[in-house]
Amino acid sequence: MQKKINNIVHKINTYLYRYFFKQKKTELIKPMLYGLLPGGKKVRSKILFDVGSIFNLDKKKIIQVAAAVECIHAYSLIHDDLPCMDNDNLRRGKLTTHKKFSESTAILAGNSLLTIAFQILSEKRLNLSDQKKIKLINLLAESSGHAGIAGGQFLDLSYEKIKKNKKQILDMQIKKTGKLFSFCCLAPVIMSGQTKYFNRLMKIGNEIGLLFQISDDLIDLRGKTSKAGKKTKKDLKMGKATLISLLGTDNTIKYAENLKLKIFKNLRIFGNRSRDFKETVNYILERTK
Repeated sequence: MQKKINNIVHKINTYLYRYFFKQKKTELIKPMLYGLLPGGKKVRSKILFDVGSIFNLDKKKIIQVAAAVECIHAYSLIHDDLPCMDNDNLRRGKLTTHKKFSESTAILAGNSLLTIAFQILSEKRLNLSDQKKIKLINLLAESSGHAGIAGGQFLDLSYEKIKKNKKQILDMQIKKTGKLFSFCCLAPVIMSGQTKYFNRLMKIGNEIGLLFQISDDLIDLRGKTSKAGKKTKKDLKMGKATLISLLGTDNTIKYAENLKLKIFKNLRIFGNRSRDFKETVNYILERTK
């Protein structure tokens, strides 16, 4: 599994380095690349490849879409780490972008990564019809804005030190984390034209997002900063609204296991073609061990 992920990481990072090398040289390129590369494990991109293989899509096209996803993800992390939000000093084992440069630079670098994602999807070199490109751009915009990542982060901050019910927490986490995973499941559907699977894979994507968030919350609770690459044991201190804070650790782990079984059940329709996908889902949970 790790070999497959490393291979994807190498391909996407190579594409991004080359893409940025061709960009007009500005003062923001350096902080943008700092926040973007070498990046994390690229689990979202792995999901893109997994679903892409189900529909036998060209891997070169998948790499380009994955590059856009990684830009969106990096933008969200740069902004989440800011003092006005989660106020983190460490990310992926190094100083956060605002600590390495400045707050204003981090904000502008994050903004630039957000917009360059759509630039990547609109390029001629992405060999898709204009109609499919527009659908991808529209869905990624929806997944990133007030109905997705940004809206989820707003709720995450708003819910601190306030008791919230299960429905509210799940809604927040689907927006904050699930929507981008959902995009990664749906992009290959759009690219292949296999729209009959749209609703099924949208649901699977949201559920994988929840699973990933639970995994992250467990790492925060039980993990070490040196291994996680970011400060741990922060959620309890900040009064974050998580399933762990509501249900307790054991019940949250049970919830995650049941969620995994639901995902696997929904993947049965794809037979052996979903083998890599299931492997990635297992990997998401194993991160906590």
